[in-house]
Amino acid sequence: MNKTKILIVEDEAIVALSIKMELEKLDCVVIGMASTEKEVFDIIKDNIPDIILMDINLGKNENGIDIVNKIKENKNIPVLFLTAFSDDETMAQAFATNPLGYIVKPFKEQDLKIHIQLSKQKIRFFDKEIINTQYTPLGENFYFDMKEEHLYFRDTFIKLGKKEQHLLALLVDANYGTITFSALEESIWGGRRTSQSALRTLVYRLKGKIGDNIIKVTYGYGYSLNPIT
Repeated sequence: MNKTKILIVEDEAIVALSIKMELEKLDCVVIGMASTEKEVFDIIKDNIPDIILMDINLGKNENGIDIVNKIKENKNIPVLFLTAFSDDETMAQAFATNPLGYIVKPFKEQDLKIHIQLSKQKIRFFDKEIINTQYTPLGENFYFDMKEEHLYFRDTFIKLGKKEQHLLALLVDANYGTITFSALEESIWGGRRTSQSALRTLVYRLKGKIGDNIIKVTYGYGYSLNPIT
């Protein structure tokens, strides 16, 4: 079984190192330790953690709750707050981000162990249920949320351009039926003149994110989704 990957966001280096040591005892992998918003986004750009362990007061006027809200604009990464703040207003703001949990410092080793174990269970069952019941499976562990036009690989958000979102939504809505090249161009570009290769380039870019096996081309006619086998 793969180890749970965790990103620690904590501005006190000694505290962060102590948390890292406790997490490694729980058979987790700490992929990084960040103390600023920039460091957080630099890390998750190339390595998506299973859980972000987030402090709230990070100094330099940076707030962990604000960082979580910015992350959620583009990525679906579960967050577990670990903070010294326990006032009603702060907790209400944190709970509004729908975190996995909220641990108040100073914490005991057992507190962290219980929350990490519970978080693993929530990720394993809750996210799987949401994806399987609300999103459209595309095959090869990709899912599409028609309401938001968001693409996911397993439970990880995959950022698409506006035209890529529109194209994929049209193909999903067609329910494996083939849409002609001209119909796709009309819908995506709104009747505006475009080069003959624009649609082909758009499909090529999208395939760069989802692979070659999900979109099927009927040469000389149009595109469709490949049925899931």
